[in-house]
Amino acid sequence: MTIDKLTPEFETFQGELKSFILRMTASVQDAEDIVQETYIKAHAKLNTFRGESSLKTWVFSIASNLARDLLRAKKRWPENVTDICREEVLGNRQFFQEALHIHETSPQGNFEIKEHIAFCFTCVSRSLPLEQQLALLLKEAYGFSVKETAQILDQTDAMVKYYLHTSRSKMIDIFDHRCSLINKQGICHQCTELNGIFNPKQKAQEELVKIEMAKDAENKSKEELFDLRMKILQELDPFESGAAELQLHHLEHNRQVMERYLEEKG
Repeated sequence: MTIDKLTPEFETFQGELKSFILRMTASVQDAEDIVQETYIKAHAKLNTFRGESSLKTWVFSIASNLARDLLRAKKRWPENVTDICREEVLGNRQFFQEALHIHETSPQGNFEIKEHIAFCFTCVSRSLPLEQQLALLLKEAYGFSVKETAQILDQTDAMVKYYLHTSRSKMIDIFDHRCSLINKQGICHQCTELNGIFNPKQKAQEELVKIEMAKDAENKSKEELFDLRMKILQELDPFESGAAELQLHHLEHNRQVMERYLEEKG
């Protein structure tokens, strides 16, 4: 491939790459920086691309390495990240003022529960070991095969399968115990609470009936419900949806809360 052909092909999956890095790092700034650095590195190393994988797989490998380098220096978030951040949100008047302004003025300021489900996954998945988080996103959210995921992570197929098994099991367990949308005993009601704040005239049930995962919760296995959660991730671009600006504002708040929390914990 020539350099002249890199840019147009890169642009075909740049949006996916940016959303992938966002879901890895939970940071808009990191996502933008890593995508830019990935393009620069791909441009510089194009002569090493032998076509043994697709260009997309090769580029995602570069981006994944950059994200790993960044995240290895950071602590994993706790599984109860949503509880910690919820308490901070309730006491943060400025956050709500900014969020309500976005909601009232931005074309990307809507609040929809399905977007929040994807947002929630981004936060909770930061509790996984790094390689497991990467493998889960690549395979389940971005549609790479086990072989392609192994190429991106520079691992064996067997190790990727192990990462997928353990990460899926862990996330299924977390959501089964926490998410009130799929388990009536779940302790987290943030989706419906926020829906009530931003859509006070809209009953939460009206939103939930649009979501297959919530609608069929009693008839699906835990594994099937997790697959439906992944389907929501696959269908949403966190930078382009009608809720993008509002959810990214919320994500930045959570990132700042977690940085302070982890620093205080030492």
